[in-house]
Amino acid sequence: MRAEASMRSAVPSASSLRRGRMVRVGTSGFQVGLRLGGGYRSGFRASGLGRTLTRAYAEKKFSSDCGQEAQKRTPLYEFHRSLGGKMVSFAGWSMPVQYKEGHIESHLHTRTHCSLFDVSHMLQTKVLGRDRVKFMESLVVGDIAELQENQGTLTLFTNEKGGIIDDLIVTNTSQGHLYVVSNAGCAEKDLALMQNKLKKFKASGLDVDLEIMDQALLALQGPSMAQVLQVGLSDDLKKLTFMMSAVMTVFGIPDCRVTRCGYTGEDGVEILVPAEYAVQLAEILLQSPEVKLAGLAARDSLRLEAGLSLYGNDIDESTTPVEGSLVWTLGKRRKAAMDFPGASIIISQVKEKVGRKRVGLVSSGPPVRQHTPILNPEGSVIGEVTSGCPSPCLRKNIAMGYVKTEYSKRGTLVLVEVRKKTLEAVVSKMPFVPTHYYTGK
Repeated sequence: MRAEASMRSAVPSASSLRRGRMVRVGTSGFQVGLRLGGGYRSGFRASGLGRTLTRAYAEKKFSSDCGQEAQKRTPLYEFHRSLGGKMVSFAGWSMPVQYKEGHIESHLHTRTHCSLFDVSHMLQTKVLGRDRVKFMESLVVGDIAELQENQGTLTLFTNEKGGIIDDLIVTNTSQGHLYVVSNAGCAEKDLALMQNKLKKFKASGLDVDLEIMDQALLALQGPSMAQVLQVGLSDDLKKLTFMMSAVMTVFGIPDCRVTRCGYTGEDGVEILVPAEYAVQLAEILLQSPEVKLAGLAARDSLRLEAGLSLYGNDIDESTTPVEGSLVWTLGKRRKAAMDFPGASIIISQVKEKVGRKRVGLVSSGPPVRQHTPILNPEGSVIGEVTSGCPSPCLRKNIAMGYVKTEYSKRGTLVLVEVRKKTLEAVVSKMPFVPTHYYTGK
């Protein structure tokens, strides 16, 4: 998710949102590569770390799309290529993994200025009809009925065993439909899930319809986002707090939906724009010296620093919301009613001790990668890493993974097995760096 958005500690509480303040959550040891005299803080070997990370993303996560004409293309495909984007295959789409500046430069630029990401590959769906809320609540764990007008929420599709089918964002628009954004890699099964449920609803005489959207989706993320974007908006961006959205004119382009959310931990927006205007909007935004393009590699390391899970790595159909530390996505009313798929299993796990938990890890030495075994001090396997990389901001290795619950307490010393060597790691809270979701101040 994505959504793109998936740890309780990484998301402001409802009470914080109501108080209207900026939430900055994170570790006291956070050190971003601050710009000093046009460069980054001395002592940070960006080139070496960049090579390490670029190799990892090129070899482990993505594959070159050269010659693969079957790959889907976003409206910005040629634009990416013209600006030096390295195109790779991701979830059936040809997407930029990085640009000429490199992964690390893009990552740090997002933390200190702002970056533009093409996320048009995400599945975007309109849910229409009088019974649209009832339809959506038959599939997800969240409380859709209580969403304010133009408010969104991160929620989960779950199966009857309590496993997570996908994570997604659902927005209750003022235009008479729900706007749903889910993962590109889950598009086929998400559509099948919704269409099968749609048939049952229609057979029962209920009023609901689905419409697959083909618009572009651009994410502008980072501390400079507001000053860059506000000059081109027909409305005041300050009115949009975290997870709120509005339809407005953006740099002369009408009917754009701007949602204050993102997948980096920074203040940011996702802009739904007609496909024919996507390049025009990107070109306008890039005229600002504050804005640079960023690709999949930076997006992934940014979300990991922010403690956000990646579907297919950190959560999947074998993972429940309780195991995945996503209990906060369960609506209070929904928990009481136990009326979502897998509710009996999920609620029983909430009430009783679950066998494993998703945790953060910090280590030194060689980077910790996906599938790395996690051991207790006696050398017995207690879990596995699901995501990991060297943190460009912390300059140490970070990871998340699952461990037996008795080892999930923050500060617990564990071992990780890297390149046939056993190294020490410490269970850490997430997010690893402070988050800056805008809540009104």
